[in-house]
Amino acid sequence: MHHDNLEALATECASCKKCPLGDTRTNLVFGTGNPHADLMFVGEAPGEQEDLSGVPFVGRAGQLLDKYLYAVDIERKDVYIANILKCRPPKNRDPLPAEEDACMDYLREQVKLIRPKIIVCLGRISAMRLIKEDFKISKEHGAWFEKGGYLMTAVFHPAALLRDPRRKEDMLEDMKRIKAKLDELGATES
Repeated sequence: MHHDNLEALATECASCKKCPLGDTRTNLVFGTGNPHADLMFVGEAPGEQEDLSGVPFVGRAGQLLDKYLYAVDIERKDVYIANILKCRPPKNRDPLPAEEDACMDYLREQVKLIRPKIIVCLGRISAMRLIKEDFKISKEHGAWFEKGGYLMTAVFHPAALLRDPRRKEDMLEDMKRIKAKLDELGATES
């Protein structure tokens, strides 16, 4: 799979039949943001609001993510946000491994085209798929990993913060560290 740009990749995604979710979705939720972003966020799968709008992280969890970006002075339009799955699983259940397998090549291709400096996994499912299978979000959130030439870290999924607000302080600290790392990487170029 090789595409010249994100639009071409999205077009292929739109007609994907690698798993049954393409038949039950309302909209493809491909990804949004700066196609040359230094910072890329990857969640697990679209929810109801995302399926309706075709844009990732627009529901309550997405609004919370926006607040954290704002708090550390990162503009949402400057980052790229995607999910492992591009179609919503029915009733927002967790993605099945087979669905993730079917969709991973699209994400890999997105990463290749965007070439971010930092990839942030939003939540445990994304971290277990992108960083390592036995990732423990409660212990390893905010830690840095180097994989395939990319700097990676994982933070709590905003939906988890809505369920357990005690993690919000951790999330803010992690986001501050991500912003500091981003500034550090940017500074070395000039």
